[in-house]
Amino acid sequence: MSGPDPRATLALDAPPPTLAAPSDVARLLAQEMRGLRVAWSPDLGLPVDPAVRAVLAPARAALAGLGCQVTDAAPDLAGGDEVFRTWRALRFLTAFGPLLRDHPGALGPNVAWNVERGQELTLAELSQATTLWAALAERVSAFFADFDVLACPVTQVPPFDVDLDWVHEIDGVPQESYLDWMRSAYLITVTGLPAISVPAGFTPGGLPVGLQLVGRRRADWHLLAVAAAFEQATGHARAAPSLPG
Repeated sequence: MSGPDPRATLALDAPPPTLAAPSDVARLLAQEMRGLRVAWSPDLGLPVDPAVRAVLAPARAALAGLGCQVTDAAPDLAGGDEVFRTWRALRFLTAFGPLLRDHPGALGPNVAWNVERGQELTLAELSQATTLWAALAERVSAFFADFDVLACPVTQVPPFDVDLDWVHEIDGVPQESYLDWMRSAYLITVTGLPAISVPAGFTPGGLPVGLQLVGRRRADWHLLAVAAAFEQATGHARAAPSLPG
């Protein structure tokens, strides 16, 4: 994000914009938001806890109030699960395979499960994941030809009990593995697009909920401006949760 650098293959091509003085920030943010084409998806087609939906609902009106053109829409992320899980398994095998071999009892069950999945991978599965990834990238690029930003949940559930290993059910829908409840985040990761989580409010119990904003490819600085405008307009970032002792 700091600009071109030959040492970083993912560095942005252009240098960062000149940052405005604090007195100019509000005016510049307002200009960024007027006419912004925002795709709004309350769930990305995934199960979402009703408490999260309720907290995020006012965010749609907040974006419209900033001058955005908000439309109900979501990209087609079909194949994203297979892409993410296949390449994740390969990376876990690469990183932790020797540890599981030499110290099988020292790794947690979730890490061991990922490594074992990596050991089971076939060349055909890696090839299929690569093909699906390319197709998904084409569909997402076509989607963002009509939109500047996607707004959606960053997590499908509110913060949960620290003693719970992972979320086993969301709004009555069973989750089959410890990865399932994170799909609203990792499906966006697969797109390779810049994304940011901004505070969107609190559940009746005082638990924080975030809104995920996703920008066009390499539009990192523009996405930061959108996030800043939303935070400034809603004030949620300035509020601390009120939790029981």
